[in-house]
Amino acid sequence: MTHVDQPTGPVRTLYDAYKAGHISRRSFVQRASALGIGVSVVSMLANSAHAFAQDATPDASPAAATGARPDAGTEGQERGAGGELRIIQWQAPTSLSPHAVGGTKDWLGSLPVVEPLMHYGQQAELIPNLVTEVPSLENGGLAEDLTSVTFHLLPDVTWSDGEPLTAEDVAFTIDWVQNPDNAAVSLSVYTPITGSEVIDDLTIKVNFDGPNPFWADPFAGTSSGFVYPKHVLESGKDASDAFMSNPIGTGPYVVKSFSPSDSVEYVMNENYREPNKPYFSSILLKGGGDAAAAARAVLQTGEFDYAWNLQVEPDVLNGIAEGSQAGAIVTYPGAGAEKLNINFSDPNTEVDGQRSEMNTPHPILSDINVRKAIATGIDRQTIADQFYGFDQQPTPNILNGAPEIESPNTTWEFDPEVAAAALEESGWVLDGNIRKKDGMELALTYATSVNSVRQKTQALIKSNLEEIGFSIALESVDAGVFFDSGAGNEQNATHFYSDLSEQQNNPSSPRPIDFMGLWYAGPDRSNIAQKSNGWSGSNWARYQNADYDAAYEQARVETDPEKLVELFITMNDILMNDYAVVPLVLRGTPGARSMRLREENIAPAPFSYDYWNIANWNLADDAE
Repeated sequence: MTHVDQPTGPVRTLYDAYKAGHISRRSFVQRASALGIGVSVVSMLANSAHAFAQDATPDASPAAATGARPDAGTEGQERGAGGELRIIQWQAPTSLSPHAVGGTKDWLGSLPVVEPLMHYGQQAELIPNLVTEVPSLENGGLAEDLTSVTFHLLPDVTWSDGEPLTAEDVAFTIDWVQNPDNAAVSLSVYTPITGSEVIDDLTIKVNFDGPNPFWADPFAGTSSGFVYPKHVLESGKDASDAFMSNPIGTGPYVVKSFSPSDSVEYVMNENYREPNKPYFSSILLKGGGDAAAAARAVLQTGEFDYAWNLQVEPDVLNGIAEGSQAGAIVTYPGAGAEKLNINFSDPNTEVDGQRSEMNTPHPILSDINVRKAIATGIDRQTIADQFYGFDQQPTPNILNGAPEIESPNTTWEFDPEVAAAALEESGWVLDGNIRKKDGMELALTYATSVNSVRQKTQALIKSNLEEIGFSIALESVDAGVFFDSGAGNEQNATHFYSDLSEQQNNPSSPRPIDFMGLWYAGPDRSNIAQKSNGWSGSNWARYQNADYDAAYEQARVETDPEKLVELFITMNDILMNDYAVVPLVLRGTPGARSMRLREENIAPAPFSYDYWNIANWNLADDAE
């Protein structure tokens, strides 16, 4: 493996010490970072060589070998002794089947129940969850040429209904996701898998179509790594439909009741593998209202213990938090940009029973000068300062979250004169206040979810663009509808039946090939969301660029970390130079926790969603 030998100089010295087990992963990350190496590159080096050293004593648990989910104060605790945990998630889940949904709110709703084989921890490290160890070259789990990986499942793990977790479940999950009838939103992550071999009840080998530096993606993280129970879902569609509201999982909780777009009640999974967890006997996850009301429910009234995604103007959130004795703000690291999506297809022309058909180019946005005018005509700094705050800043890149893959080649500017000149160059001429070309008005619709920050962002962008001759019609869609991935929902983000839309998508790993799939057309354009694939393709912008696809496909099989970083930067730069998407602000949206919760166990992580560690949540010492 040539990429193992890439580190040189002081980094190589550290690498060798880490590989030999002389220093811990934490020390390796800290000391390599001090030498100017970003955490994601450190993770890439560690994950590609898989030389994870132990952080603890020789008889440490498997999780300690690569880092563990923070679990302060859990030793000696009694399962269920904490009573009810109350979470306010103002965008409530609409489905709890994580492979069949495309929104954060739904992945969050499934996390207390359905689990991945591995997690990404706070330092972007892989953490074994349902496996005995992270596969590596050293332990024989990872093939030398990265064409296969072998997992060893933890023994004696059961589903919440008491049936054992086996390798057959992992194999079934792969087949379920790859079955087009299930319209799995995670399909693109599983595409490199050519098959699996169940070696015994606790061992499975997964084969890829070539060297796969992203071998962990289908099995790790909180958006695509979930394992499904074969014995529950093998009977077909009716079982899959029932699973959406009452999943069977290996996690610390089971669903007691579910009201889509309103609330979920969970109770302890009595078959959970750790006998003293979970500490809380039940969870109420309540939806409704807005982010500001959710903040007040934790920080002022103390009615709830945790609030997710407080996308609230900084002055408002600081005012709510000021002097609070009930709770505190939780800061999440930014990995994804709030972005303005460009529709490259025509949402106003119906072809074969669908709009935004991939072979019908957008009559206005297919013009690169129009896209350039949009990108340069938006005041991103005001959006960041007035609507986000908390040191959340504009970004010139769509790919963020790890310094070494953030392109140094790009810039952003707010210059209405440059924007107007780009429109003039393409023949868009002012006729009164609105520009026209060949009798067509420069008129666009712009949709996003209902949220005070997003509505204010919409209003500012509308004002910015109308000053240079656009006509902008705003659409605000309830978040439960906008982020619902149902094939019959024409108002959701994946149908993209507007000209522009706004949302945030987070990379799910430090090597975010799945995130870059948002603009990948794929073989025969199979990754473009269309009626024919149940809108399950991840490219719902209908962007098509042969150079981008070539870079994406090369990255899929690139095992040299330095070349892989270069390919990510290349993909980012193609998108930015083509004005294919407009990144607005690099978001690290805060949450809020009750003072009674133990702070260190909340464990915000850049590539895992909020409840990834919920089995270890408990009370602070002074709250017990």
